[in-house]
Amino acid sequence: MSRLPNIENPIVSKTFSFAVNAARYCKTLQKSREFPLANQLFKSSTSIGANVREAQNAESRADFIHKFKIAIKEVEETEYWLALCTELYDHTELSALKEQLLDIQKIINKIISTSKKKHQLISLVANLLIY
Repeated sequence: MSRLPNIENPIVSKTFSFAVNAARYCKTLQKSREFPLANQLFKSSTSIGANVREAQNAESRADFIHKFKIAIKEVEETEYWLALCTELYDHTELSALKEQLLDIQKIINKIISTSKKKHQLISLVANLLIY
């Protein structure tokens, strides 16, 4: 489980756990002297959780959605680097990382769509109250 203090939010916990596992895999890449690939994967995989964590203290619902949209972009980039690693290497860790990432991707997409619907509903009600 996660060593990050005070994590009760499942997506925060999942993204932190994924970042730890991806960072460990990056060490494997570094041992193979694949430094550029390891660096790219490390940056994108850890950025997912950083943006999710930052969203927890968003200034508004729009800011919250924006942070999660950045996180999903990082998911896409990480998916690319993992696909590249899959083509280049036969490392056993890759399938577990891809499964974790897919789970995170589904959750983040659901959070974004649900938050957008709530944001639109609030905007609609606010507009109705003005008129």
